[in-house]
Amino acid sequence: MLAALALTAIPPEDEALRGDVRAFLDATIAALPPEVRARSWMGFDADFSRRLAANGWIGLTLPAEYGGGGRSPFARFVLVEELLARGAPVSAHWIADRQSGPLILKYGSEAQRRFYLPRICKAEAFFCIGMSEPDTGSDLASVRSRATRVDGGWRLNGRKVWTTNAHRSHYMLALVRTSGSPQDRNRGLSQMIVDLGAQGVTVRPIRDLTGDAHFSEIVLEDVFLPEESLLGREGSGWEQVLAELAYERSGPERLLSASVLLEEWLAHLRQRGGATGEEAQALGRIVAHLAVLRALSIAVTAQLAHGEDPVLAAAVVKDLGTEVEQHVPEAIGRLLAADPLAAPPATLLRTLAYTTQIAPTYSLRGGTREILRGMIARGLGLR
Repeated sequence: MLAALALTAIPPEDEALRGDVRAFLDATIAALPPEVRARSWMGFDADFSRRLAANGWIGLTLPAEYGGGGRSPFARFVLVEELLARGAPVSAHWIADRQSGPLILKYGSEAQRRFYLPRICKAEAFFCIGMSEPDTGSDLASVRSRATRVDGGWRLNGRKVWTTNAHRSHYMLALVRTSGSPQDRNRGLSQMIVDLGAQGVTVRPIRDLTGDAHFSEIVLEDVFLPEESLLGREGSGWEQVLAELAYERSGPERLLSASVLLEEWLAHLRQRGGATGEEAQALGRIVAHLAVLRALSIAVTAQLAHGEDPVLAAAVVKDLGTEVEQHVPEAIGRLLAADPLAAPPATLLRTLAYTTQIAPTYSLRGGTREILRGMIARGLGLR
């Protein structure tokens, strides 16, 4: 069953981080136009990631012995919330920091921890996610990519798709089949760390509706993986990937994808002298939803801090957060269109255009709404 979540406050020592992060962002991204900042966790800037790392803000929750900050998940929540609210370009290190690093810490060997984690914390190792495959949709259990044992390691063949920043990443954490067949579903799956510079790896960027090319297809043709590429135990990939998805789905990034657009619209309303009744009603609805979902996300963070496994609660955050994120550009666009003779700022219109174009992906990335609602229904004992 889906366990009840308790309202939780961010501890004062973690909340204190907020001021330092805001000062850093004032000094680094204040001059970026809003239509650029609107990309935020899709915005790739390796130099920015290295500046964050120099402050100790990548791998914030990883142990100090591996180069991390040794802080609680609440500290990372504060950091992430500030970065995304301002539209910082965090995409370069995002996946490594959010899920690959914690997963390697939890399931990896000591040698893997000592090799990868310090590099992640220094923004020297960027990761992409190797879950989705062509023709399988969100059905991860039907993975066809296969790693076969050979002398000294594994031989990997297959294809992965929707791998964000694969063409700019150093490694992919891939879910592959090491035994059985796709009909075995979640049995026989394992996770492998794939060096994207290895022979036999071909990365093909995919351009999206916004003109960006942050997604990629990866073709794996007889790629040799040394024995130490296996993460965790052979055959435990399904358990591990569920843990990875909990990291991916639970954070404030599932609430703040449209935050730059929302701030630009509010600035426009202030400059114009205030909101109409309809605009105030729309704003109130958005803020009310965001406040509740933020509290829910903090409660999930508390579960992570206590070492619990918030798979189902994270699915709720992601599903409901996606709904609000997609509502924001729709509502703002509708309200701006209601007065066609008005002249909103060009920066607001450009930010709206980008957010409107990218918003349909919010309910795809991290698991489709249909998959998530099926998980939630099982958690509630409804199916």
